[in-house]
Amino acid sequence: MRILLVEDHAPLADSVAQALRAAGLTVDVLHDGVAADLALSSEDFTLVVLDVGLPRLDGFEVLARLRERGNRVPVLMLTARAEVKDRVQGLNLGADDYLAKPFELAELEARVKALLRRSVLGGERQQHCGELVYDLATSRFSLAGEPLNLTAREQAVLSALIARPGRVMSKEQLASQVFGLDDEVSPDAIEIYVHRLRRKLEASGVRIVTFRGLGYLLEARGE
Repeated sequence: MRILLVEDHAPLADSVAQALRAAGLTVDVLHDGVAADLALSSEDFTLVVLDVGLPRLDGFEVLARLRERGNRVPVLMLTARAEVKDRVQGLNLGADDYLAKPFELAELEARVKALLRRSVLGGERQQHCGELVYDLATSRFSLAGEPLNLTAREQAVLSALIARPGRVMSKEQLASQVFGLDDEVSPDAIEIYVHRLRRKLEASGVRIVTFRGLGYLLEARGE
């Protein structure tokens, strides 16, 4: 699951990004509104954490432009402004949640996971594919009741697949959820991670199926 974090205060941005990455999420960090608007116009994100007080283009305008394009990606707004009218403005523009500064990283992580649970998992805490289970609260996979050890990139690929049951995902779609804006992506990178995942799933009833020229599908045998 790929998160866009837009925060102009670099130390805070680094702390938030580190916490979200530790929770198993792919995080891109930008520091101004114009860069955020451009990224949101050309890239796919699962969720946006958006500061209000950004240089060049404030968070309200970034959000307004996002919704005008018909993009319904969940947005958690951060603000140092205490006035109720500012919170109301953000919510009226289409923000999904609001968090006032200063905040605890644990609360931000909980709010991010709650938004992801509603938008990606339909409100459920867990996503299932046969005996494979992804728990959003812990950001961990288990297979037949046992923890499944994955690298960060392997987990990103598998979480993208399990969040879209019955749907084929192209290499490009998977790459957009796995790699950040600054990553140099090899055309064969997704194939490598899929190969590694297949080896870890091969003794189970869960498999990743290749649809040549289209992409990959996660399925449980016999379903």
